[in-house]
Amino acid sequence: MAIHKLFIDDFEEADYQLIAIHTTLENYRVAYFINQNLPILLHRNKKDILIGSEKQKTGFSNFIFEDNKKEIFWTLIENKKEVSLPQKSKTINLFKEEQEFSNRVYFLPEFKNVDFFLKIEGDEDQIILNNILLKLNTIDLITTVYAVDKSRIKSKNNLIF
Repeated sequence: MAIHKLFIDDFEEADYQLIAIHTTLENYRVAYFINQNLPILLHRNKKDILIGSEKQKTGFSNFIFEDNKKEIFWTLIENKKEVSLPQKSKTINLFKEEQEFSNRVYFLPEFKNVDFFLKIEGDEDQIILNNILLKLNTIDLITTVYAVDKSRIKSKNNLIF
């Protein structure tokens, strides 16, 4: 009987690039401006990306575009989400009201200052990252755009959807 061994080197890491976007714009406006500056047509995905535990899942909105000719898949993902958690007030008041406390949940918690991520999946030879960054930097209402170093990402499982 033959024994087949698997080595870690047998598995390739997913081919993707991640771009961080800092802006105060709403998600649909970011997608609109990206569509104007890049040759893509991002549209709202009906399914949110769910992150969190079984008790508390948070849905992050995302916009997608699939370029079938170049075999590149684009996803714009919001990084910050305000979640209201009903908690009972610790102070005694006359009406025993529940107060709403707001918590901020992050898609990639190690990048709390980033507002959006643009994930580009495909062959790295097809993706010219510097050109994409230059075009995104021309958008006036976007403050900063830069490529994220994959080795700094601790919650890589959130990028699998």
